[in-house]
Amino acid sequence: MEIGILGGGIAGLSVALALRKQGYHPRVYERRREPATMGAGVTLWPNASFVLEELGLLQDIDAIGGRPLAMHRQDAVGNALGGLDIALLDRTMGYPTYTVLRRDLQAVVLDHVVRAGIPVEFGHRAAGIELDAHGRAVAHFENGANIRPDLLIGADGRMDSVARKFVAGDNTPVYQGFVNWIGVAQGQHALVDDISIQDFWGAGERFGCVAIRPQLVYWAAAQARPLSEAIPTADIRKEVEDLFAGWPEPVAQIIRATPANAVRLIAVHDLEPLHTWNRANVLLVGDAAHAPLPTSGQGACQALEDAWHLVRCLDGASGNLDETFRAFTEIRSPKTAKLAEQGRVFARGLFATDPEACRLRNERAKASDPVRDVQVLTAGWGQGLPMPGCRDSTPAQEGGFGSLYRTE
Repeated sequence: MEIGILGGGIAGLSVALALRKQGYHPRVYERRREPATMGAGVTLWPNASFVLEELGLLQDIDAIGGRPLAMHRQDAVGNALGGLDIALLDRTMGYPTYTVLRRDLQAVVLDHVVRAGIPVEFGHRAAGIELDAHGRAVAHFENGANIRPDLLIGADGRMDSVARKFVAGDNTPVYQGFVNWIGVAQGQHALVDDISIQDFWGAGERFGCVAIRPQLVYWAAAQARPLSEAIPTADIRKEVEDLFAGWPEPVAQIIRATPANAVRLIAVHDLEPLHTWNRANVLLVGDAAHAPLPTSGQGACQALEDAWHLVRCLDGASGNLDETFRAFTEIRSPKTAKLAEQGRVFARGLFATDPEACRLRNERAKASDPVRDVQVLTAGWGQGLPMPGCRDSTPAQEGGFGSLYRTE
């Protein structure tokens, strides 16, 4: 079976690697002319680590990643708002959590793809997909190349996905009312006291920082604002410094330790869940299929899960694409749709601007039961995976970060 994959990000490369390990021969087509280095960092929760081990990547991730044991929440003046016992979560789910720079994760997956002999064609930006006279999809690239594989996998992201447009028509990304400034801070001395995740909540503002090592921290600052105002300023780092001046340390220290030209502003979008992820012989995976907000905590993790499930559906259907697509969508659609909705619910709470709403949000966070939080995340994130602590998990009715902050 000839398999083409549009997109050489985490989703596309992990799907390619999973397919190759099962004896298939995929080829990846990436729009950029070289491997991507964009983005700050990724938290790989235990469900992602399960897949990474299955793909033979976990040892390499362990060598480059941090191992956080806790997530601590505070308000904008430093009052504790509880947190998450990551060490307990890892023990319950049976796999570790890692923090890693996105470029390093990308490099590890790409290295394994190349070593597996999977061709990766850079500089292939898809211009469109159409059906030929036999009902098979033909992908056209801006460089003049065309491909007509037996199976075409769309892993070309959330913002400009040619594959999603082919499958779903006009499904425009939805701006969710806030922007993120992202960066990577590195210092000669420790920027934080321990390897942990720190989350600071204000009124319409948030600052999150994630340590990989005490001297290496990636971060995201966020603020609710109209899309018309989601425009970078001339001195983007100073804007962030001024906005979060007076917030608890290590916020200011981390911002100052980030190169000014390395801070990036993102208008945060997600996508409405799709009823179907395929059309003809085209299947969507990763952000092209389900692009949650960063507040879900599960974007990269769910892309990795797609890879693990897809090869099993393909094998189980003996290569029958209709049966593969049906099984894959039935497995993946409910979980990813629920996580996307939880990301939205969590974002609405985080970026509330009404003082009383913020007070109630913070009180609920402080009152949260840490053991129950771990149980909820285990059930939600482990759904559909044969992980030690998740085999008897109930469906993901409330298994995301949105479950740690309730609006009801």
